[in-house]
Amino acid sequence: MTFLDLARRRVSVRAYRSDPVPDELLSRVLEAGRLAPSACNLQPWHFIVVRDPARRAELGRAYPKDWFASAPVQIALCVEPARAWRRSDGKSYVDVDGAIAMDHMTLCATELGLGTCWIGAFNPAVIREVLGLPEGIEPLALTPLGYPADPGRPKRRKAMEEIRHDERW
Repeated sequence: MTFLDLARRRVSVRAYRSDPVPDELLSRVLEAGRLAPSACNLQPWHFIVVRDPARRAELGRAYPKDWFASAPVQIALCVEPARAWRRSDGKSYVDVDGAIAMDHMTLCATELGLGTCWIGAFNPAVIREVLGLPEGIEPLALTPLGYPADPGRPKRRKAMEEIRHDERW
């Protein structure tokens, strides 16, 4: 499969089978995140894997959707802003670095036949409490991980002519 084929196949999955995700596949998904590039190679991320049904239900308070809590695995991608590179104007790249790691994981999961759904609309205070995040660690994104129970929604993308600019805007 080419990279573009993989990118086309990756969709947000909002229905999961209850089948457990084998440790080997979970490890491969996490390894994809670990291998992601980051500004100055600072790697300011942490991956919290949640498999326990009770803890998954607790995380559901942060994002109260039944399909999220029903996935056999949830991954919280957390970042450490103090360890991230900053541009000369002060802009932190912590969110960019975390996003690249999450993107690597979602693409790897797709290649392995697993589904994900990038979630940013959660209550961070609940995540902090449920996962016991220490000071200086921020939750950035969540994803359920599991075998899709349905194929997900088809992608809709803008035409290249709407987003491409040559030489200048």
